[in-house]
This record gives sequence, C-alpha cells and structure tokens, in this order.
Amino acid sequence: MNILSYKKIGNGFPLVLVHGYLGGQSMWKFQEEELKDNYDLIMPSLAGYGESSHMIAPSTIEENAKQVFELLDFLKIDKFNLLGHSMGGMIVQEIAAMDSSTVEKLICFGTGPIGTLPSRFETIEETRQKILSLGIKNVSEEIAKTWFVDYENSKGYYICLEESKKATQQAALASLTAWEKWNGLKQLLKINCPTLIIWSDKDKSYDWTQQKALKEGIKDSEIVVIKNCAHNAHM
Repeated sequence: MNILSYKKIGNGFPLVLVHGYLGGQSMWKFQEEELKDNYDLIMPSLAGYGESSHMIAPSTIEENAKQVFELLDFLKIDKFNLLGHSMGGMIVQEIAAMDSSTVEKLICFGTGPIGTLPSRFETIEETRQKILSLGIKNVSEEIAKTWFVDYENSKGYYICLEESKKATQQAALASLTAWEKWNGLKQLLKINCPTLIIWSDKDKSYDWTQQKALKEGIKDSEIVVIKNCAHNAHM
C-alpha cells in the first residue's frame, strides 16, 4: 500500500493537519511549537506534494480524502481532531462527511464547500493554462503572493516557495481538476461534529459567501474572522 508521507510529533489527542494547494507538511511550521505539547500532530503531505511528490496525485477530492484515511488506518488512529486549509479544507469536509464518527472536532480554515472557487483571484482555467505555458515554478510564485497581505516581508511566503518547488506539475493540474469536479454543499448536513470555520477578511481565494454556506450547512458550527490577513493567515 502506498501511504502518504507524514510528520508526526507531540503528545496528546491526535490533531490531523491537511495542507492546501502547492503545499506540504512544512506549511504548519509555525503551529508545531504552539501545539505539540497538547496534541499528537499528524501532518501528511498529499500525493504529488512535499515528501509525497513521488506519488501520483488523484484528480478527485474524494480520492485525496481516502488517502488520508488510509494513512490514519496505517497509524491506527480511529478518533481525531481535523483541520484543513484551502484545498485541504475541501478534503477534511469530505472526510467528515464520509465518516463523522471518527472526527471529534473539525476546523475548516480558509476554505469553502464550492470547489470551483467562484470569487478566486483568477479562474481555475486561467491557472491551468498558465501552468501549461509557463511551468509550475513560475506560476506557484505568483499564486503564493496572493496568499499574503505583504508577501515580501513574510517568512511564510518563502516557506511556501520552498514547498511549492517539491510539487509536481501533474499534482498541480490534477488538483485543479479535483476542485472543478467537487461540490460539497449537499454533504454539509452529514457533518455532525462541532466545527470551527476560520476565514481572513483579505482572502483572495475564498469569499464570504463560501463561509456563509459552510455555516448554514454544518449545524454545529461557528465562524471566526481574522482581520487584515490574507489566505495563509497561519503563516
């Protein structure tokens, strides 16, 4: 069985952190020190990204979710808290809808239930064509700039650049297809665990309507808004 690469540190109840587009397990660098004394942190790199770049990336959100489940089965973890950022937020919604009995608490961070990202800074097709014509490295730098209010002065931006260098072009394109195919609106009613929705008011990837849709669809949920931050507020 081909298992996702992962980093596992800390002590306590398991907290699974699922990164977003062009990311990897190092996207959680700033959270590790804060959380490791209270949680057993499991940070996978999705297929085609980070330390899992040797794997072929799925072209559906559902298959990405199944691969995270396979990793947790491998680690013999059957109850956990779950946090997903951006594309990782789509994946964690899918996980919670597949089997909400395994998820104690859910955090949907900088994400939404509509995979086409209707208010994104550019369309999915525009990103796809740029990758095909310019290559993933050049495009990833421009995308990462949109994730920060002041990217030049953010340590997180440079971490994003290093992680994006590990991503394969196949994964970058497969993920775009996965977004287009996925709509999680109808599945929100299947999510029964307490859910925290975190959104930043300068996010250029997901707008407020996506947050409202999450809140209206997940019955036990609340929203926290981070002021004056962009998409990668955790960095």
